[in-house]
Amino acid sequence: MTGDVILRAEGLKKYYPIKTGVIRRTTGHVRAVDGVSFELLRGETLGVVGESGCGKSTLGRMLMRLEEPTEGTLNFDGADVYSLKGEDMRRLRRDIQIVFQDPYTSLNPRKTVGDIIGEPFEIHPDVVPKAGRRKRVQELLEQVGLSPEHINRYPHQFSGGQRQRIGIARGIALNPKVLICDEPVSALDVSVQAQVINLLEKLQNELNLSYVFIAHDLSVVRHISDRVAVMYLGKIAELGDDAQIYDHPTHPYTQALLSAVPVPDPETTRNRHQIVLQGDVPSPANPPSGCRFHTRCWRAQPICSTTEPQLVEHDDGHGTHRSACHFAEPFVPAS
Repeated sequence: MTGDVILRAEGLKKYYPIKTGVIRRTTGHVRAVDGVSFELLRGETLGVVGESGCGKSTLGRMLMRLEEPTEGTLNFDGADVYSLKGEDMRRLRRDIQIVFQDPYTSLNPRKTVGDIIGEPFEIHPDVVPKAGRRKRVQELLEQVGLSPEHINRYPHQFSGGQRQRIGIARGIALNPKVLICDEPVSALDVSVQAQVINLLEKLQNELNLSYVFIAHDLSVVRHISDRVAVMYLGKIAELGDDAQIYDHPTHPYTQALLSAVPVPDPETTRNRHQIVLQGDVPSPANPPSGCRFHTRCWRAQPICSTTEPQLVEHDDGHGTHRSACHFAEPFVPAS
């Protein structure tokens, strides 16, 4: 990491209208992302973790501008992403690419691997001369651990892990600066997950990539991330270095997530303090007032239901990191 900011999000929101009745009148909104702010440093991996439905993937698509924001700004290397149009936006696409979650549906089954990986060169023809594209695609296949001879095969001829490698090769084809990884290993076997994670780390070192790594598996996020943002119901609950988040979390939701992580040692499992959350995750169409976690929080006080806590720095005695809790206090989970 060089320390300079390559991507900065400020107050990002994405509301989806709820339409009812014959005339499809808007009667409410699903607040998928509701005021998210963070910075991504050059060469850094920012992990985004949370339960299903917390807004992680929507956030990732907003960073790619596959979803337009309801509100907020996104600055990439000095450029206001949401104000760019036409050719300026097309040029920016080279610098921010995405690897999708499902390797079985993100690849066109009617196209060969060579066509899939080479498609970015059709859209951006000045990146690689037409005569050299086949060779470049073969180099990309080799770079992600596949044989260059596979260039004429189709996606159905590959395993899930190999398909995801093809998706990664497509993602790095234009030499991007930022790669959005939207749960890239959640559909893979555990042993294959480790291989893909190691590949991503290798490519990051070789190409000086910055990652936004979205996942719901806490152990995967810890393995690859420099910093971690924990999301709950469209907001960031806690944000800090991976060691601070995993070893000294201060937000009750983060503490509950970590206490539920399986531990291979039976004795440690018996002696650990496990937090069992009560109730279900509220609907993003009707989130609770104040702190969104207060309906399930054992630490909640009257202020939690009326006043929304801000994501501010807390000193837990092991350094400072940001937590959105009125009563943030450290908790050491079993390792």
